[in-house]
Amino acid sequence: MTPKERIEKIKLWISEYCSNQYRKPQSLVIGVSGGIDSSVTSTLCAMTGIKTIAVVMPIRQNNAQHELSIQHQSWLEKKFENVEKSNTPLDDVFEKFQEALRGYKNNLGFANSRARLRMTTLYQIAQYSNGIVVGTGNKIEDFGVGFFTKYGDGGVDISPIADCTKTQVWDMGKELGILQSIIDAPPTDGLWDDGRNDKDQMGMSYKQLEEAMKNPKSSNHQKYLELREMNLHKMLPIPTCKMEDN
Repeated sequence: MTPKERIEKIKLWISEYCSNQYRKPQSLVIGVSGGIDSSVTSTLCAMTGIKTIAVVMPIRQNNAQHELSIQHQSWLEKKFENVEKSNTPLDDVFEKFQEALRGYKNNLGFANSRARLRMTTLYQIAQYSNGIVVGTGNKIEDFGVGFFTKYGDGGVDISPIADCTKTQVWDMGKELGILQSIIDAPPTDGLWDDGRNDKDQMGMSYKQLEEAMKNPKSSNHQKYLELREMNLHKMLPIPTCKMEDN
C-alpha cells in the first residue's frame, strides 16, 4: 500500500466510524506534541471535514518540542477551516499534583502522570465539544513493545494509526507535507525534564524495533521480546476473576 492509499484508507475509516455511532461525534479531539505521530493523525482527522480540536498541553516542556507543536497547530489551522486550536498549559496543575503527592515521590510515576493529566484534559474538552478523543500511537508502540502510558496516551476512543509502523507514519507525513522539522525531530514522549527521547528509553531506534519485530533472527529480537514482555500488561485486556455460575 502506498502512503497516499494508506492516508485515504485511514481518513475514510475515521469518517465511517463517526458516521456509524448512535451519537455521532461533533468533534475529534487530539493532543498535538510536535512529533510525527500526532502531526500525521491530527492532519488525517482534519481531512475528514469533522471539527478537529488540536490541543497543546505543555508540562515543563522542552522549548524546541513546544515550538514544533505550536508550528504544527498553525500549519493545520491555515490548511483546514475545520481546525480549532487549544493551548492549555498544565504546568501549575502538575506542580500542585506533585505537591499533594510529595509523600509518594516516584520519578517514573510522575512522568506517567503528565500523560494522564493530558488524557484527562482531552476528555474534558471532548465532553464539552460532544467529541471523541483520538489516539496517536503507532503499531510499534501500541502492539509491539507497549511504549505508552496506561490510562495516559493509551486512554483514547479511537486509534487510527495503531496498525501503521513508524516508517509508514513517516512516509505518510512526507506525503501530507508535514513540516520537515517535525519529520526530522527525534521521537520523544516529552515526559521527562532531562529531554530523553524514545531511543534513549528503549535502547533501540524505531527502525531497529521494526526489524526486530519482523525478523526472529535479528540481533535485536531478544531485546524486543524483553521490552514487550515487560509492558505486555498494558496491551492485554484487564484481568478479571471469572465466576463459574455467571
